[in-house]
Amino acid sequence: MPIPEDVTGDEIDKDVRQELQSLPKTLAEDVAKNLVMVARLIDEDPEGAYGYSRVALRLASRVAAVREAAGFAAYANQKYAEALAEFRAARRMTGSVELWPVMADCERGLGRPEKALDMAGAPEVQKLDKAGQVEMRLVAAGARRDMEQLDAAIVTLQSPELASSSVQPWTARLRYAYADALLAAGRNGEAREWFAKAVEADRDGSTDASDRLAELDGVEFVDALDETGAEDLAETVETVEVAEVKADSDLDEDENDDEDDDDRD
Repeated sequence: MPIPEDVTGDEIDKDVRQELQSLPKTLAEDVAKNLVMVARLIDEDPEGAYGYSRVALRLASRVAAVREAAGFAAYANQKYAEALAEFRAARRMTGSVELWPVMADCERGLGRPEKALDMAGAPEVQKLDKAGQVEMRLVAAGARRDMEQLDAAIVTLQSPELASSSVQPWTARLRYAYADALLAAGRNGEAREWFAKAVEADRDGSTDASDRLAELDGVEFVDALDETGAEDLAETVETVEVAEVKADSDLDEDENDDEDDDDRD
């Protein structure tokens, strides 16, 4: 697959670059460039990211960072079985538990929420950092909802992290998930409160909490680019333009009347 000229491979993290040092220099550079493309495209073009991940995997399947990148690319394309296999391979290579939550979410994607819950109670969770533990809590709550256990999902999300007033990178998503679970349970008033709290914490727009809050408040957004909206906008602009022309005409007439009065004087 083509690599843009502006991609050098130096953009990758230093830890990944260190992993690639086990490869011949030219090969390491090619793998690095493909990994950069995976990271660049995974949000906006998951299919493209997946394609580059397969190239990297073909070139260096024994590098943990490559297996992890392939896993995330597959995950972004909802290829959960493939993603799970790649994450397991990366975990075997590194011994790290960092991927445990996303592995559990793959189990959810494969229709095995019970397995995800088993993983949420495994000893590996205690080895995760705070962000990883919060992520695991989100996955477990999602598994409860998959099993139509709404009350259990709500309880799962109730935690010191949810109650904390400090804002962390995961705060908005945690509050959003809690609000969404409350809404699904018919607790609209509480849901509105937590969607509002999610908006406060969502500094980078990682959720659509503001839209959900507006929806609960009965606010409707009109797309100005749709056909009806465009027609209404055109009519409004035309009306304003006519009004402005009439106003200018009236002003000219008034000025002419004033000049005639001056001449008579």
